[in-house]
Amino acid sequence: MKKAYIVGTCDTKYEELAFVRDIIAGKGVGTVLVDVGTKPHGNPVDVTAAEVAACHPSKPGFLSSARERGEAVGAMGEALAAFLPARDDLGGVIGLGGSGGTSIITSGMRMLPLGTPKIMVSTMASGNVAPYVGPNDIAMMYSVTDVSGINRVSRVVLANAANALAGMVSGPVPHGEDRPLLGMTMFGVTTPCVDMVRHAMEKDFDCLVFHATGTGGQSFEKLVDSGMMKCVLDITTTEICDHLMGGVLSAGEGRLDAFIRTGIPYVGSVGALDMVNFGAMDTVPEKYKGRKLYVHNPQVTLMRTTPEENTRMGEWIGDKLNRFPGPVRFLLPLKGVSMIDAPGQAFHWPEADEALFSALERTFRQSDQHRLVKLPLNVNDPEFAAALVENFRELHP
Repeated sequence: MKKAYIVGTCDTKYEELAFVRDIIAGKGVGTVLVDVGTKPHGNPVDVTAAEVAACHPSKPGFLSSARERGEAVGAMGEALAAFLPARDDLGGVIGLGGSGGTSIITSGMRMLPLGTPKIMVSTMASGNVAPYVGPNDIAMMYSVTDVSGINRVSRVVLANAANALAGMVSGPVPHGEDRPLLGMTMFGVTTPCVDMVRHAMEKDFDCLVFHATGTGGQSFEKLVDSGMMKCVLDITTTEICDHLMGGVLSAGEGRLDAFIRTGIPYVGSVGALDMVNFGAMDTVPEKYKGRKLYVHNPQVTLMRTTPEENTRMGEWIGDKLNRFPGPVRFLLPLKGVSMIDAPGQAFHWPEADEALFSALERTFRQSDQHRLVKLPLNVNDPEFAAALVENFRELHP
């Protein structure tokens, strides 16, 4: 059986880490106590902080040379990110910490494959955990009190976390039907298209639909990078709007890079590239107040992209597609890229769409393997969904 790794700063959290370790060991699961502290101490551990630090890719001696705590904490996170994936006996990880410890430990957790159990008991877990979790299956548990001693509250919280990890490491995952994974990207305004494609594909593929909310696109590409998902229909690339125009649902500069790294066949489109996402209306940046805005719901305001912005996006996407080593089919719905980019709808603006399509055509280098496919359809037309399926089948006969 693989082992549970218990990770924390043993100079300050040793009592709590040992408490968790003993509960997990009592369940018959092997344990490894890993120190990621930045100060010397005399507590017995299985892996010392110096051993973790030695895994740092460029400065293995940082513990003795770091001038400030923040510098040491950042470097320890980078070292743990190299250390944990290299452990052949790792079955799961549990970490305990405040802000510094959470930063260090989740840096390592984020490098582990999807499905590896990961529990982070943290004082930071009741706030915005996106920087710690990212597109990963890290379970964040709020510590309620600080991780400072065993008391009537921490005893319950830490025991629950320890028992949970022991169960995750030792419990079997039920077998399912192992069809190939097919990843698709969707937004509310491209749902009809994605649903039609999914229904056409689900007999042959295990279809995973990712909501294009920033972390959705990151999770989608993480599965591509992991090798678990070798088939994609990237219909909704809207996160690029938010990245380039400062919206709240950006997947970052790295969107589409997994396909550059892996070279898997890629079928994509321009779904929902007509909109940038913000929160409630009063959160829209002042510089955009005069723009065409659409209240999707009280918490979400959409801003229509302009011809100039669409030109920028077309060039950005085309440049990325040119770097894909694998085959590409990129489909352009010439009569609208979303549900509200259609005649009579709020974001219908043919000139803006044409700027996007023209920039893509100018930038994208077509070949037998790399093709733009233009269709006189809206993205949600049944014929467009059928064309996506047909182009996918060409690359996955």
